[in-house]
Amino acid sequence: MASSLPRRRTHAPKSSSTLIDDVFCQECGSGHSPAKLLLCDKCDRGYHLFCLRPILTSVPKGSWFCGSCSNHKPKSFPLVQTKIIDFFRIQRSPETRLNQDTPKKRKRGGSLVMLKKKRKLLPFVPSEDTNRRLEQMASLATALTTTNAEFSNKLTYMPGMAPRSANCPALERGGMQVLSKEDTETLNLCKSMMERGEWPPLMVVFDPLEGFTVEADRPIKDLTIITEYVGDVDFLKNRENDDGDSIMTLLSASDPSKTLVICPDKRSNIARFINGINNHTPEGKKKQNLKCVRFDVGGECRVLLVSNRDISKGERLYYDYNGDEHEYPTDHFV
Repeated sequence: MASSLPRRRTHAPKSSSTLIDDVFCQECGSGHSPAKLLLCDKCDRGYHLFCLRPILTSVPKGSWFCGSCSNHKPKSFPLVQTKIIDFFRIQRSPETRLNQDTPKKRKRGGSLVMLKKKRKLLPFVPSEDTNRRLEQMASLATALTTTNAEFSNKLTYMPGMAPRSANCPALERGGMQVLSKEDTETLNLCKSMMERGEWPPLMVVFDPLEGFTVEADRPIKDLTIITEYVGDVDFLKNRENDDGDSIMTLLSASDPSKTLVICPDKRSNIARFINGINNHTPEGKKKQNLKCVRFDVGGECRVLLVSNRDISKGERLYYDYNGDEHEYPTDHFV
């Protein structure tokens, strides 16, 4: 998933023998890496940039207050159906109302052996309760407005960035897997359901440690499409010193100058808030329950997040940001 070219990221620096007198990080208890120690402008206590949750990639401009002094909590998006419909640009036709019945799940025919061979992707199953779906959408709207981002459920091509013509799967180093016709139909079904207000059963929650993160709001089956990773498409060469913490590889080209990334800071969907920074608990147990896969979908590179096992209600969603390249050190993250 991650490109082999350098990109600016906050990572755990090597130990240093230089300490700031009487100043140490409130999270890790160390005074090492003084250049990365940020002091609260109210209580003067120190915090490493890489120990904060969410992590800071650089020292913020102006005053900065720690969690204890700021008591910052995101202001909830108004739970008003008309506001939510307008925010997500949901279709208003009488046939596609928010409170229409959830479509029946398609039956999967064939023997167990055949199912294993085909490994078809499944569409998400929305919550039956209309009010609960409104709460799910409001939770995402809260996260987006708090981070000054607009909702988008597709890749966007902005002037001055990479053009759509640059998104060519044929440029992928080693080739790119083509999404089957049936799985493409499933992906389009998920998009259509969202357009008419049948939302994925996901809730964005704010955690003082992890920041915004996403929880399953109902059980989710293995191989279910969770969401597509979307945002502004740009050339990696333009983003090598970008401060964003959620840049995703879209196209890893044989020619590095043609490698593309997705930048979700200004326009994005719920994928922006799914945790992709660590795959293990302190006990060594894998937390990963999603896989991030790049596909050729109709001649265009796309990135999907798909469940890689059954997920229970209330379980937080995690995928491995490093993919199979292990470019970024993540063992210091939560």
